[in-house]
Amino acid sequence: MRSFIISLSLLAGVSLATMAEAQDARVRIVATGGTIAGEQAKAGEYGYKAGAFDVQQLIDAVPNLNKLAVISGEQVVKIGSQDMNDEVWLKLAKRTNAILNSNDFDGVVITHGTDTLEETSYFLSLVTHSDKPIVMVAAMRPATAISADGPGNLYNAVAAAASPGAHGRGVLISMNDELDYARNATKTNATRVQTFASVNRGPAALVNTGTINWFQPLDKKYGRTSAFSVDQLTSLPRVDIIYAHPSMSVDLIDAAVKNGARGLVIAGVGAGNMTQPALDRLAAAAKAGVAVVRSSRTGSGIIYRNNEIDDDKMGFVASGELNPGKARVLLQLSLTKTNDVAEIQRYFNEY
Repeated sequence: MRSFIISLSLLAGVSLATMAEAQDARVRIVATGGTIAGEQAKAGEYGYKAGAFDVQQLIDAVPNLNKLAVISGEQVVKIGSQDMNDEVWLKLAKRTNAILNSNDFDGVVITHGTDTLEETSYFLSLVTHSDKPIVMVAAMRPATAISADGPGNLYNAVAAAASPGAHGRGVLISMNDELDYARNATKTNATRVQTFASVNRGPAALVNTGTINWFQPLDKKYGRTSAFSVDQLTSLPRVDIIYAHPSMSVDLIDAAVKNGARGLVIAGVGAGNMTQPALDRLAAAAKAGVAVVRSSRTGSGIIYRNNEIDDDKMGFVASGELNPGKARVLLQLSLTKTNDVAEIQRYFNEY
């Protein structure tokens, strides 16, 4: 933890004007673990244990964080985000809504691992119903690493959560001096600190030691305009992602359907395509009531309806801008409300 604290010293010179604008805001930091709270087994080694430090240790280690806002924290789970699951999503969403509905807090910051950050943040953007800021924050380097990126990301996250400009913008992700809308951001690199990017659009804002330059708001439904809710949910429908490739067989499709998948997302080649045998088997699954969404493994671009594949004939849904991971999130929530393909496609168009 000592090298973590040393790496934070550059954050001491903050803008007094920025602090004065937001220091009365009350920000709750909700911790889930991840690399941002990770500790190396041995100094300088690549490997580390995610979630080794608790929320108060993260708060205490960032100089001048308490000058940005009135800070408090709580620990929901302590896991690496590769172990994130539906149960934790529901717990986190319900707790976040409770914090947002309280008069005691003006915004929420959620610490998280990067591996599934884009899915968790998008899920929360669809099931939290408040104009108060929600900012997800993570790190690519563990807390004990040389030049750990977590402290700066956390500092900027709190600054965003305390900013009036963040109100009504839905869930944001704070990484590498940038704020991105949860819907748009994706992890693009396995190891680099500049991994998160809004590949089809631009960032929501740029941040420099807590000073924020806001850009255009998101033009999709989220937050208060979202039709989805976790209030009555104790579980989510099973939706599997299947990766398309040359010589793709139907075996994984059959296995997913046999084992109870109510929906399938295809990480298709190119513009959401796949082998003819896979197409035929998916059409049969769709006819039997399994929701099938075509997305792309390429990492960017838009999957248009009835482009290359006749979605109307096959009974498929086109994912639009959503990558396979986010398409799975939206399909899970869609299936809590309807099995109608046209209605699910409307959700994908609007969210």
